[in-house]
Amino acid sequence: MSAKKIEKLLEEALLNDGQMAQALFEYEFEEEDLEELKASLIEDDDDYLFAVTENTGDVAMVLIEKSGQVHANEQAREKLKEHWQSAYKRNLKLMIPDFAQQLSAGELPINGVKIARSSIRSSKSQ
Repeated sequence: MSAKKIEKLLEEALLNDGQMAQALFEYEFEEEDLEELKASLIEDDDDYLFAVTENTGDVAMVLIEKSGQVHANEQAREKLKEHWQSAYKRNLKLMIPDFAQQLSAGELPINGVKIARSSIRSSKSQ
């Protein structure tokens, strides 16, 4: 499938809350694949990672948290929305074209994310 067609499918699933395929999730993210993703998360010291895939018009997604908790498809999308809040749509609009290119080339886009933590502490005025 062309990258442009995949891009449209990803936009529908990720930006327009379209349906995702449980069968594709189970096929693409088998238990040993999830264990490899968890190991990558730990090795890279990411706070969470997510991946999306497409096959014959179906889309699936996984999000794995640092705790090891795995979220599939719509639950993964909702968890990513929680993490990114108002930046969700902007971030994905930037990322989806690259995801589509990777998927059309037979690659799986996997994205490890580190949460920026502020080191500035507020102090009370006296």
